[in-house]
Amino acid sequence: MSVLPLVFTSGWASGVNAYAVVLLLGVLGATGVGDDVPATLQRPEVLVIAGVLFLCEAVADKVPYVDSAWDAVHTVVRPAAGAWVGALLAGQSGSLSDVAAGLLGGSTALASHAVKAGTRMAVNTSPEPFSNVVVSIAEDLGVGALVAFALFHPVAAAVIAGTLLLLGLVSLFFLVSRIRRFLRRRALRREERRVVGRPTGPPPW
Repeated sequence: MSVLPLVFTSGWASGVNAYAVVLLLGVLGATGVGDDVPATLQRPEVLVIAGVLFLCEAVADKVPYVDSAWDAVHTVVRPAAGAWVGALLAGQSGSLSDVAAGLLGGSTALASHAVKAGTRMAVNTSPEPFSNVVVSIAEDLGVGALVAFALFHPVAAAVIAGTLLLLGLVSLFFLVSRIRRFLRRRALRREERRVVGRPTGPPPW
């Protein structure tokens, strides 16, 4: 069976939370639940590093504006992780070339990362901080559930991932105007504070 659906799903999930994907696949493989998980992902050092970084993301991802800064840093990390996991999965199955799998996983991760980063910027326009926590938890649960589901039903999981990606891109299109208005208002407030802080009288000399 082609590993293409699993690569696509893992790529989508990597764009949302790459560390969760690596950690979950590694744990499922190490415990014998997932037979198709590459041995590299099951290595203890990989699991430890992924676990520590996952905890860091779990905290940063729930703090307004910190989450957007974290997303900016991971613009390269998440697509690279998606490409890496995709290449490993392809090498494990032998049904798809490593290069093709890497391109698919990386490009899908980049698209889903763009959706996540844009959505978070829109959520940060809300005055209350609880939206970030709710969205972050929903993302983590969605990634975990879909990656685990993909090991047993890869085609169905790929359909779900594709649908979520498409809906996310459409939503992002409509959120762009809201993000732009928020950024303009923030820039205007910053300029007003700067003008107010200027000395208005003549110099004392």
